[in-house]
Amino acid sequence: MYETLFAQYAAFTGNTPLLEMRFSYQQIEYRIFAKDERYNYSGSIKDRVALHILLHGYEQGLLNKDDVIIEATSGNMGIAFSAFGTLLGHRVMIYMPDWMSRERISLMESYGAEVKLVSREEGGFLGCIALTEEKGKQPGYFLPRQFSNPQNTRTHYLTTGPEIERQLGTLGLTSDAVVAGVGTGGTIMGIGTYLREKNQNCKVHPLEPLNSPTLSTGFKIGAHRIQGISDDFIPEILKLKEIDAVVSVDDSDALGMARKLASKLGLGVGISA
Repeated sequence: MYETLFAQYAAFTGNTPLLEMRFSYQQIEYRIFAKDERYNYSGSIKDRVALHILLHGYEQGLLNKDDVIIEATSGNMGIAFSAFGTLLGHRVMIYMPDWMSRERISLMESYGAEVKLVSREEGGFLGCIALTEEKGKQPGYFLPRQFSNPQNTRTHYLTTGPEIERQLGTLGLTSDAVVAGVGTGGTIMGIGTYLREKNQNCKVHPLEPLNSPTLSTGFKIGAHRIQGISDDFIPEILKLKEIDAVVSVDDSDALGMARKLASKLGLGVGISA
């Protein structure tokens, strides 16, 4: 039964457009390609991962039809689990830091999820994870564990990476480099691993906020305004020794570029993009 449902729902994710932008730097013209993940079911790349992890849970007998899906998140992954969990008939509980945007909270609640907010005094993001782990010890709960689940990385190795290679291939191109902001690390690890297998010279760069360089320092430091990346720790599935140098971007530069893309190209993206 679930196989049929997931086969149908798979049509709601993936096979998204690849947008080309050109710019000149020091009199050299460059081409940048951006994967437009707005076309996924709930509007982000996290839909790919949520659906894959839920399918894997059913296949392995880890997730049953009456189980509650419970996850710690700072944004889009929680939205994705809320949407697909509800679609599959599951109750969904989301734990997230209380400083995330009201819009994100309201969106999850509109999908039927129960959102539990955790303050800095209660442990912040690490507190969210601890609370889900404690709750998950009880029967009847399914924990996706997005920050440590290898299926997160595998999703992008199986879908996003091959899509990018195929789309560039129609233009006679291969990837010189790939960069992605790090929340869980699954996106950069999965896509990067796949593209590097196809072109060993492809550079793979994780991105973090300059204002809170957790990846570069090895511990949480500073504060930033780019929601959804650079949480309070380095995720388990992010293997920094296997990829290239970390790219750091100042909050103000991210905001400025988002505004420029909107005003110059009519392309509305978030600042993590």
